[in-house]
This record gives sequence, structure tokens and C-alpha cells, in this order.
Amino acid sequence: MLFIFVSILCLGISKCAGQDLECNLYEGKWVYDESYPLFDSSECPFIRKEFDCLKYGRPDHLYLKYRWQPNACNLPRFDGRDFVNKIKGKKIMFVGDSVSDNLWQSLLCLLHTALGGSNITTTVRSNTTTTTVTFQNYGVSITMFLSHYLVDIETEKIGRVLKLNSIKDGETWKQADVLIFNTWLWWYRRGPKQPWDYIEDDGKKVKDMDRMVAFEKGLTTWAKWVESDVDHSKTKVFFQGISPSHYNGNEWNEPGVTNCSNETTPLDGSTYPAGEPLASKVLKKVLSNNITPSKPVHLLDITNLSQLRKDGHPSKYNAFRGMDCTHWCLAGVPDTWNQLLYAQLLQLT
Repeated sequence: MLFIFVSILCLGISKCAGQDLECNLYEGKWVYDESYPLFDSSECPFIRKEFDCLKYGRPDHLYLKYRWQPNACNLPRFDGRDFVNKIKGKKIMFVGDSVSDNLWQSLLCLLHTALGGSNITTTVRSNTTTTTVTFQNYGVSITMFLSHYLVDIETEKIGRVLKLNSIKDGETWKQADVLIFNTWLWWYRRGPKQPWDYIEDDGKKVKDMDRMVAFEKGLTTWAKWVESDVDHSKTKVFFQGISPSHYNGNEWNEPGVTNCSNETTPLDGSTYPAGEPLASKVLKKVLSNNITPSKPVHLLDITNLSQLRKDGHPSKYNAFRGMDCTHWCLAGVPDTWNQLLYAQLLQLT
């Protein structure tokens, strides 16, 4: 199993004094903190209507008041001005599905709050694959590149083909200075929402295959691309770990519960009763087997800490009034993911 440890420098934070400089940021618990949330969602112009829970009537606000507390150190509070100063003149790109979008919008809101709304431009490509927000005063651009599988889908005579061994968008991705990848949510999609008709693996096309096997093969292609194509002297690579959903109360010891609609507080403690999901184990296996220390991928291992936040989803409080226990309210849990990204970037800059 792959373990990710990050050395936390004190960075002027007095709480660091006297504590170990090595700390696993992903082992800890959620604690109530009156100083949260880190931004006011009503003042951020970047939040999708699927994630804007307060705007669409969520009556409970306690979910906004929790901070992630690692066991052996303190997670640095997100400092937007420090963040952009550290990456001045750089290009950040999020590559993935709507959960990547969740994280991207959280970062934009955190920076918008810290820097104010002036001198910010937004560019949307005509095919809507990419949206870029630029903070002009710092020369920092932050892009969302929509890619549900990371590997390619191409239209051929027989139909749409998911190609497990092909990554053509990589030529665009590797131009960024910081890349944050994510995929998982779409690998089990079936029916009308499935965006492909066939899977191609090693030149052979099949109607379908074990989706976890396909996920591992697609991830392996991506990992080999990172090894062979990314200039690691220029570009830092992160992988946004598997984001959990909460539709099965048996997983958190509430039998009979079938969604997150009445959940208003996190689970106590540090352990999720159902344990680590298989997708997270597969991701760590692929990283361990294919990524070398000289060309690192920094894992944002968000799975367990997010599993504990059964209260963090929009549920019915979104523009569509559908039950959503997959995505996350903003402000909310993705802000902590960005704090973890910030902490790791501090060690690399």
C-alpha cells in the first residue's frame, strides 16, 4: 500500500511549535470550529447551481462549521494571497469530472474571497471542454478541463469507443505548471448517461467489461503517460483521490438509510465503518506500480476524511431538487481538499 507523508513546516503558525515535522495529514478527525466556513457562498460568483446548497434552501448550517484536524500536526489554514504569490505566473489545471469541478470552484471561491473580485477574467472554450479563470494581478490562471475518464472516447463507424490505451488530450494538459487529476465517478455509468458504446483495450473492441478492471487499465495508461510525457522539472502532478458518496446507511452503521438527506453532522472519530473503497485501493496500486520517485504524483488522499462527512452533500438542496449524495456543498468539504493541496504545494515551492 502507498503511504503519503508530508513534512509540515511551521510557516509562522505558532501551533506548529514543538510538534513532529513529519505528519500524515490524512489521519485525523473533524472538529467544530466557529471560524469556518472559509468563504461566504453568497459572495462567490463561481459556484454551480448543483453545489450552492444555501442558495437552494438548505436549512441546517452546522455542516459549514467543521475543520479537519490531523492527529499529529495542524493543517495550515488556507491563505489565498500566499497561494497566488507562491505560484505567481503559473498555470494550474484540474483535469477530471464534476468532482474535479467541485474542487476547482472551491479554489476559485477561496481565492476570490482572499483577493477580491477585481481584475479576474473568465474564458470558456467554444466546445465547453475547458474553462479558465485568470487572476490578472498575479498572472495565475486556473483551468477546469472536463475529462470523465482521462483516456479517450472517439466516434467510429461502429459507435463511440472508450479507448483504454489512448490519451490524446495530454498534449494540452502538460502545458500546465500544476496538474490535479481525477477520475472515477463515470466508470460505472450505464444506460443513456453512458457516453460510450464499446471499450477498446489493446486493439480489441468489446461491448463491455468488468468496470473495475477497465478503471485500472485506464488509470495505468494515465500513469504511464505521466511517467513518459510530463516534464517533472516544470510540472507538478497531483491526483485527487476517490471521492465517496453516501447512499447506503449500512456503511456508516445506519441500516435502512438510503441517502444523505437527513445527515447534519460528521461521523465521530477517524474511521469509516465500511472501510476503504475498492476504487481507492486500485488507485494506490496503480500509483505504486507505475510511478517512480523521480517523477512523483502527489496523492490528495481525501477518501477517508470525506467518508466521514455524510453531512456534506447537497442532497435535495440544489437547482434540480434531485437527491445528490455524490457531490459536495460549497462552501464545504472541498475547501478542506484545497487546504491539503495548499499544504502540499507549500512543501514543493
